[in-house]
Amino acid sequence: MGFRVRQVRQLLGLATATAFCALLSGAHAGSAAGDAVLQPAEPEFRFARLAYNDSAAMGFGRRGFGGGSWTTDAPEAEQHLLQGIRRLTRINTLDPDRDRFIALAPMDADLYDYPFLYAVEVGRWYLSDEEAARLRDYLLRGGFLMVDDFHGSVQWEGFMESMRRVFPDREVVEIPDDHEVFHVVWDLDQRVQVPGVYALMSGVTYEQDGVEPHWRGVFDDDGRLMVAINFNMDLGDAWEHADTPEYPQPLTALAYRFGISYALYAMSH
Repeated sequence: MGFRVRQVRQLLGLATATAFCALLSGAHAGSAAGDAVLQPAEPEFRFARLAYNDSAAMGFGRRGFGGGSWTTDAPEAEQHLLQGIRRLTRINTLDPDRDRFIALAPMDADLYDYPFLYAVEVGRWYLSDEEAARLRDYLLRGGFLMVDDFHGSVQWEGFMESMRRVFPDREVVEIPDDHEVFHVVWDLDQRVQVPGVYALMSGVTYEQDGVEPHWRGVFDDDGRLMVAINFNMDLGDAWEHADTPEYPQPLTALAYRFGISYALYAMSH
């Protein structure tokens, strides 16, 4: 693997062996084991949510960045994930209890200040040619996009309708099991579908016809993963409901592992 063990230890920097073992065994990010970690003054990891227009062509008529599908699970999902990163690693983030969550539209001047973007419900997004070109430039310059919480063949086509404008010359592929994004800290070989809370309440782990979970991606010419695509899954719900007794703790723990792995990969590539 290209990611050195020493670099992982420096980035991960867990306060105690107890905190590390707790996360490996599936502890919630809210564990107090890492509360004593000293955080530097300035944030080292910046997490921003991508604000987009809903696609009228897909039957979602809500337009404008004042609200829409992109706001799903905000701000609780990112607050809980950032709490986990702060408590279980020495990576400093914006204070999730104090700072507002960050939302950026593709044309925002501050886009390049946030190398990690999170986008939800992307089966409903719409990117214009100008927005797609800006996102393409952002990603090719080293940015990272994680997409989540979209399900089934109809929403896949809605996602691809805009993604083809972002990368008309690049394929979306399945991320290989041995890719280092799945082995930065943990060996994430448990390809378990992480469901939304409402799907679980109905007694299944999938939505629409999205029975099979997929971990897909788009790579640059050097093999760097630029877009991590969590299809037929809802990691954001697992983060958001980390403290909800009805949401299974092992699924929350798995969702945190994926989120932290993506963050570490993005920071080191």
